Amino acid sequence: MPAVLHSKLPDVGVSIFTQMTLLAQETGAINLAQGFPDYDPPQELLEALARHARTPGHHQYAPMPGLPRLRAAISAQVARLQADAPAPDPATEITITAGATEALYAVLAAVVRPGDEVLVFEPAYDLYGPAIRLQGGIPRYVRLPAPHFRPDWDAVRRVLSPRTRLVMVNTPHNPSGAVFTAEDWHELARLLDGTDALVLSDEVYEHLVFDDAPRISARQHPALRERSFVLSSFGKTYHATGWKAGYCIAPPALTTEVRRVHQFVTFAVSTPTQHALADALEADITDAHARGLATFYQEKRDHFRTLLAGAGWDLLPVPGGYFQLARYDAFSPAKDVAFAEFLAREKGVAVVPVSAFYHDGLDEGLIRFCFAKEAATLEAAAARLR
Repeated sequence: MPAVLHSKLPDVGVSIFTQMTLLAQETGAINLAQGFPDYDPPQELLEALARHARTPGHHQYAPMPGLPRLRAAISAQVARLQADAPAPDPATEITITAGATEALYAVLAAVVRPGDEVLVFEPAYDLYGPAIRLQGGIPRYVRLPAPHFRPDWDAVRRVLSPRTRLVMVNTPHNPSGAVFTAEDWHELARLLDGTDALVLSDEVYEHLVFDDAPRISARQHPALRERSFVLSSFGKTYHATGWKAGYCIAPPALTTEVRRVHQFVTFAVSTPTQHALADALEADITDAHARGLATFYQEKRDHFRTLLAGAGWDLLPVPGGYFQLARYDAFSPAKDVAFAEFLAREKGVAVVPVSAFYHDGLDEGLIRFCFAKEAATLEAAAARLR
């Protein structure tokens, strides 16, 4: 008799991003669904990777927390970009991870115990809920109201309880692009004052804040800094999502707990990759690449919006990130999943239905485009969408 396996995630299938990318491949549709660029990382970073791949001794395990020189370079950059916050200690506060995904999982595994509650703002990246549940935690969802997707702090207050172990923040936000303001961080700090709740701040799009708005990290709020895990992604910053390299910044006591999990999940990230990234950060002492990303992606946002102007799409505001949400009710009353499939099969453009970002499949008639693409890709897609 075959063994019976009781799934820990019986209601979870293949992610919507994988589904839509497969549909794009099947139909030949232009893929504006999955969030990755269709251009390569900076040439100097590629040359650095090739150089370190040929360097003797750079093919064995890196230290578990990450190469010391890479952690030192991250600390120096963070200090320059966040001058109002103390630089993180490279030895005790920075851990290199296999992308922000692993960092997120390691944080949840480190701090969430069965029965703990984790506050999640929705719409939310689809990893959050399953990763919480795998630790025995209970996701407690607070909806961000469209079209601006700013937090309703009264709703947050009603959900917080003595069992709240962690609050998950994503800024700039995927999928909406909403950005936490200084007022938002202040409200969160006020609500958590006197509690033991921690904060996981997913800041993988940290450099993509538009229209000259300030980019503010959880680390820059004194009352939150000591209770926050801040996650970042080299994949997003250097157009290299396939490298799967990111990092977690947290106070020493929290970092110790993350590393206890990290050492048994990944142990160490690719050594040549870490050397290449350290080269890039050490060479860019003015942070020209990071500082230029907002302009680079804002131009793509504006170009894509101009291409679709007057064509019937209701384009929502995009304060940050590299995704554009749109209502399509001028074209169809269909559910968002059905409309996304129609676009791929009949119009040749793959998108993501926003209901995939809600635990209960809430459908508000929205789809998500990724505009982290070459101008020619955006123009070809827009011609079909018009």
